[in-house]
Amino acid sequence: MAKFFLRKKIGDRVVNGHPWVFSNELGDTEGDCQPGDIVEVYSYNGSFIGKGYVNPSSQIRIRILSRDKDEQIDNQFFYNKIKAAWEYRQQIGYIENCRLIFGEADELPALIIDKFNDYFVIQTLALGIDIWKGAIVEALQKIFKPKGIYERNDVPVREVEGLPQQKGFLSEPFDTNIILNENGLKFHVDIVNGQKTGYFLDQQDNRRAIEHIVKGADVLEGFCYTGTFSLHAAHYGAKSVLGLDISEKAVATATANAQLNGYEDICKFQTVNAFDVLKNWSKEGKKYDVVMLDPPAFTKSRANIQKAITGYKEINLRGMKLVKPGGFLVTASCTNLVPPDMFLKTIEMAAKDAKRKLRQVTWQTQASDHPILWHIPTTQYLKFLIVQVL
Repeated sequence: MAKFFLRKKIGDRVVNGHPWVFSNELGDTEGDCQPGDIVEVYSYNGSFIGKGYVNPSSQIRIRILSRDKDEQIDNQFFYNKIKAAWEYRQQIGYIENCRLIFGEADELPALIIDKFNDYFVIQTLALGIDIWKGAIVEALQKIFKPKGIYERNDVPVREVEGLPQQKGFLSEPFDTNIILNENGLKFHVDIVNGQKTGYFLDQQDNRRAIEHIVKGADVLEGFCYTGTFSLHAAHYGAKSVLGLDISEKAVATATANAQLNGYEDICKFQTVNAFDVLKNWSKEGKKYDVVMLDPPAFTKSRANIQKAITGYKEINLRGMKLVKPGGFLVTASCTNLVPPDMFLKTIEMAAKDAKRKLRQVTWQTQASDHPILWHIPTTQYLKFLIVQVL
């Protein structure tokens, strides 16, 4: 097995538990290896750090899987990791739907597995983990005996790893339009064509957080996608709910979700550009009791962080102007490169420009089935805030 040594003045982050080893952190090597092989990582003075998979064409040269020198990386290793992850989810109350594997947070870098009832969706986002896809599927079959497994590897990041974008069945074919249950509601999930793995599980805890502020309220949701927050608002007693999204397909699914739950008279959805509508309606003086904003990520590049901040400030400024005095703003950011303190500062700047005062109600992150490891900051990405707008 090839050995890689960290450079002398670089590597504390890796030594302290982060699984990513960047190419510029490596010095000497011993032995030969092929892309995707399991290799060992040592400090500059020869102390063992861990073993993981290597890819010379990736900026993240090695992703560490184990810190135990004697642990074998084989089919049983992946079975054990997935089984342990499932036991953790069960322990904290996630039984039916959950993110079963959240990459680095479950010590399986670049692997995503979402569980929807008895169906599983997999993303293997790096060469080294893609090689073990067969072992991963085998482990899922043994642990769960699922009704179906599907891969959603139609993501550009795979191309950086020298992998093709692809999607398809990893089990016997099945009907990929399924219905899941969440917080007493039912939602259509399109595993093949929905965003990411087909459904955003990371907000399932946050959707419960709106329960008390929406009772009897007129609610506006921008960037509603398939209407999950909107339907929760209706479920918790909203008088009326209007959801806006630029995707015709998303709006059609949101409408179907409203009908599925019997809220078609309360929830209405429109196919529009939410950015433009929020701006125009705020100028027209429209007002709502609750405004909810859950936009897509504004940037995946550090070069565009300032542009993302400007975007978040602008939509939240518009949202605040649409909230009646004493009403509530529900706002979120899934942009990983915008840290929590920066997001809060952006909301503060928006409030100042809107000449409104804020009272914090709830400040949360992603659902607990997307665990956060404190020594891996990137495992915390979602920011979720409810404020009263005075």
